[in-house]
Amino acid sequence: MDLLADQTPLPDVIDERLRAQLTFVIEVDRLKTILRQSPLAAADRRENDAEHSWHLALMVVLLAEHSDSPIDVGHTVKLVLLHDLVEIYAGDTPLYSDSSDQQEREEAAADRLFGLLPADQAASMRALWDEFEARATPEARFAKAMDRLQPLLLNWMARGGTWKSPGVTADTVRSRKAVIGEASSALWTAGQALIDEGERRGWSAPGSAPTPTPT
Repeated sequence: MDLLADQTPLPDVIDERLRAQLTFVIEVDRLKTILRQSPLAAADRRENDAEHSWHLALMVVLLAEHSDSPIDVGHTVKLVLLHDLVEIYAGDTPLYSDSSDQQEREEAAADRLFGLLPADQAASMRALWDEFEARATPEARFAKAMDRLQPLLLNWMARGGTWKSPGVTADTVRSRKAVIGEASSALWTAGQALIDEGERRGWSAPGSAPTPTPT
């Protein structure tokens, strides 16, 4: 896949560092074309990764007070804004799918995408992406919680949405969303209330089923 910037090359007078940064900025425009499974609440279509990332950033700002541990809001916003950039090359992996090669695909994509940046920024961006994936800091755990809570809200508004995927039950949803509770007991209590009520209304299948490999 050729770089987007190669289609209309930047002027030669732009210095090398800025050229690399602008090339990256242009390339990540692809994020707007990566469709997710979640339906929008405001329109009859699926959301894209750029919309998802913006929504998470806003949620971090609004909901940080519900984190069980103090978090650096600015740092957490960085985590959610870049966490899905690798899907530009790796593609979206639906939450309720079983994809054994997801980690390998996304790590290769991270190497390629962040490698477009100057070395210092490439290392910084890759460190943030790795932090999100590891969930070893309060900020990363809260970022991941937002990543799971946002589609939960969209599926609630869609009266099921991806909860109706083949083989998915309410227990599957609970299992895949439980990471919310690693960051916020209050938000997980609210999330469980939505899942429980959705099951009661028939928006998800009752009972248990084999849960796909966690992603």
